[in-house]
Amino acid sequence: MPDNRPDPAEEDIWAGDRRLSRPDSSLPDWYTPDVIYRPIPIAWFAGALVLQCIAMPIIFMLTLGSGPIAIVMASALVTGTIGWITWQRGIGNAALGWRIATITMLAGFLALNCFVALS
Repeated sequence: MPDNRPDPAEEDIWAGDRRLSRPDSSLPDWYTPDVIYRPIPIAWFAGALVLQCIAMPIIFMLTLGSGPIAIVMASALVTGTIGWITWQRGIGNAALGWRIATITMLAGFLALNCFVALS
Protein backbone atom coordinates (compact mmCIF):
# COMPACT_ATOMS: atom_id res chain seq x y z
CA MET A 1 0.00 0.00 0.00
CA PRO A 2 1.52 3.37 -1.03
CA ASP A 3 2.27 5.96 1.60
CA ASN A 4 0.51 9.24 0.64
CA ARG A 5 1.84 11.27 3.53
CA PRO A 6 4.22 14.16 2.64
CA ASP A 7 7.90 13.88 3.38
CA PRO A 8 8.49 15.35 6.88
CA ALA A 9 11.67 17.08 5.72
CA GLU A 10 9.71 19.06 3.12
CA GLU A 11 6.54 19.68 5.12
CA ASP A 12 6.03 23.00 6.88
CA ILE A 13 4.08 23.24 10.10
CA TRP A 14 1.70 26.16 10.12
CA ALA A 15 -0.05 27.89 13.01
CA GLY A 16 -2.47 30.39 11.60
CA ASP A 17 -0.54 32.49 9.11
CA ARG A 18 2.93 31.80 10.57
CA ARG A 19 5.28 29.00 9.73
CA LEU A 20 6.40 27.64 13.08
CA SER A 21 9.01 25.17 12.13
CA ARG A 22 10.08 22.52 9.77
CA PRO A 23 10.03 19.08 11.30
CA ASP A 24 13.78 18.78 10.70
CA SER A 25 14.59 22.13 12.30
CA SER A 26 14.94 22.83 15.99
CA LEU A 27 13.99 26.54 15.96
CA PRO A 28 10.92 28.25 14.55
CA ASP A 29 11.53 30.92 11.92
CA TRP A 30 10.34 33.75 14.19
CA TYR A 31 12.96 32.80 16.79
CA THR A 32 15.92 32.89 14.41
CA PRO A 33 17.71 36.19 15.04
CA ASP A 34 18.37 38.68 12.29
CA VAL A 35 22.12 39.04 12.27
CA ILE A 36 24.28 41.67 10.68
CA TYR A 37 28.03 42.07 10.52
CA ARG A 38 29.24 44.13 13.46
CA PRO A 39 32.99 44.48 13.53
CA ILE A 40 34.58 44.37 16.92
CA PRO A 41 37.52 46.47 18.12
CA ILE A 42 39.83 43.49 18.53
CA ALA A 43 39.66 42.93 14.77
CA TRP A 44 40.78 46.50 14.10
CA PHE A 45 43.46 46.28 16.76
CA ALA A 46 44.74 42.95 15.42
CA GLY A 47 44.77 44.30 11.88
CA ALA A 48 46.89 47.27 12.94
CA LEU A 49 49.17 44.99 14.97
CA VAL A 50 49.78 42.61 12.08
CA LEU A 51 50.33 45.45 9.62
CA GLN A 52 52.76 47.15 12.01
CA CYS A 53 54.65 43.88 12.59
CA ILE A 54 55.06 43.44 8.85
CA ALA A 55 55.71 47.08 7.93
CA MET A 56 58.39 48.00 10.46
CA PRO A 57 61.01 45.41 9.38
CA ILE A 58 60.29 46.19 5.73
CA ILE A 59 60.75 49.93 6.32
CA PHE A 60 63.93 49.25 8.27
CA MET A 61 65.39 47.11 5.46
CA LEU A 62 64.34 49.47 2.67
CA THR A 63 65.86 52.55 4.31
CA LEU A 64 68.89 50.89 5.91
CA GLY A 65 71.45 52.60 3.69
CA SER A 66 69.82 56.02 4.03
CA GLY A 67 70.84 56.68 7.60
CA PRO A 68 69.03 56.58 10.91
CA ILE A 69 67.04 59.79 10.43
CA ALA A 70 65.49 58.43 7.22
CA ILE A 71 64.54 55.23 9.04
CA VAL A 72 62.93 57.19 11.88
CA MET A 73 61.03 59.47 9.49
CA ALA A 74 59.82 56.61 7.29
CA SER A 75 58.80 54.57 10.33
CA ALA A 76 56.89 57.51 11.80
CA LEU A 77 55.13 58.13 8.49
CA VAL A 78 54.09 54.48 8.11
CA THR A 79 52.99 54.26 11.76
CA GLY A 80 50.93 57.42 11.39
CA THR A 81 49.31 56.04 8.26
CA ILE A 82 48.48 52.73 9.93
CA GLY A 83 47.05 54.62 12.91
CA TRP A 84 44.96 56.88 10.69
CA ILE A 85 43.57 53.96 8.68
CA THR A 86 42.79 52.04 11.87
CA TRP A 87 41.05 55.08 13.34
CA GLN A 88 38.95 55.48 10.19
CA ARG A 89 38.01 51.79 10.21
CA GLY A 90 36.34 52.26 13.58
CA ILE A 91 38.77 52.11 16.47
CA GLY A 92 38.13 55.82 16.98
CA ASN A 93 34.57 54.96 18.05
CA ALA A 94 35.62 52.04 20.23
CA ALA A 95 35.97 52.04 23.99
CA LEU A 96 38.75 54.09 25.57
CA GLY A 97 40.72 50.97 26.47
CA TRP A 98 40.94 49.87 22.84
CA ARG A 99 42.05 53.31 21.72
CA ILE A 100 44.75 53.44 24.40
CA ALA A 101 45.90 49.91 23.56
CA THR A 102 46.10 50.74 19.85
CA ILE A 103 48.07 53.94 20.40
CA THR A 104 50.39 52.19 22.87
CA MET A 105 51.02 49.29 20.48
CA LEU A 106 51.73 51.57 17.51
CA ALA A 107 53.99 53.82 19.58
CA GLY A 108 55.81 50.83 21.04
CA PHE A 109 56.65 49.36 17.65
CA LEU A 110 57.69 52.78 16.39
CA ALA A 111 59.92 53.28 19.42
CA LEU A 112 61.49 49.85 18.93
CA ASN A 113 62.23 50.55 15.29
CA CYS A 114 63.66 53.99 16.11
CA PHE A 115 65.76 52.60 18.96
CA VAL A 116 67.32 50.01 16.66
CA ALA A 117 67.91 52.62 13.94
CA LEU A 118 69.53 55.12 16.28
CA SER A 119 71.77 52.68 18.11
